[in-house]
Amino acid sequence: MRDDLKSWLPKSDFTRRDFVMTTLAGGFALAVQPVAAETITTDTVGIEAGEVRIPTDDGQMPAYRAMPDSRGSFPTVLVVQEIFGVHEHIKDICRRLAKLGYFAVSPELYARQGDVSKLTDIPEILEVVREVPDEQVMSDLDATVAWAQKTGKADTDKLAITGFCWGGRIVWLYAAHNPKLKAGVAWYGRLVGEADPLHAKHPVDLAGDLKAPVLGLYGAEDRGIGQETIEQMREAIKVADKKATIVVYPDAPHGFHADYRPSYRQQPAEDGWKRMLAWFKENGVG
Repeated sequence: MRDDLKSWLPKSDFTRRDFVMTTLAGGFALAVQPVAAETITTDTVGIEAGEVRIPTDDGQMPAYRAMPDSRGSFPTVLVVQEIFGVHEHIKDICRRLAKLGYFAVSPELYARQGDVSKLTDIPEILEVVREVPDEQVMSDLDATVAWAQKTGKADTDKLAITGFCWGGRIVWLYAAHNPKLKAGVAWYGRLVGEADPLHAKHPVDLAGDLKAPVLGLYGAEDRGIGQETIEQMREAIKVADKKATIVVYPDAPHGFHADYRPSYRQQPAEDGWKRMLAWFKENGVG
């Protein structure tokens, strides 16, 4: 175990850091250049979108928020980033949801650990990501929900979460954390792993604690998430008798929804998006 991991206090006493990022990065992360021709770009006609600041116990966390440009309050969706942070693709997903009538917000959950958008080396990015404690993420998502509620534009009684890659794992964890959550949709998030001081449990360990229905969307050709781990999760869900469904798309790799990268697969991406929206509505978010 690295010395910097040993220095962390037990989970119930973790210490936050100062914020490294005070504003969101612009454009796409450097590690994903060049951007693919299939990249979807959603305009801001009929919606209000932009960067916001979310108060936490130790400072202001940058985030991206998009919502309809109209009166009323809207069902709320937390959008959790990939390993590349809240870059243009995640912002666009927020805008897509806003166009459909949602209050969508994506907090920069690595803001204390580093700005991965300026890194080009994946192993270097992963070094930053590994230093983000799960407890900190849960707390920051709770702070995001509290902030959204105070805007008067977010109906947090209708609360959902979706996330991609790193964020897909977080969806499962947050569904076990927040009893007020109505629905979660996890896109190719890791399900099993070794415990360490910052990541005490993984989704398969928390199947019995799920407090909201979760839809998992995975690819059969994902080289980082073995099919055996998906079966482990399915069995854990069955034993726990929880409402959760995992869909596996044949021939789809990891990142099949990421339209800005070569991993994009249009058919499963579009089908998964439709399933996500249906899952939200089926569970009272929409």
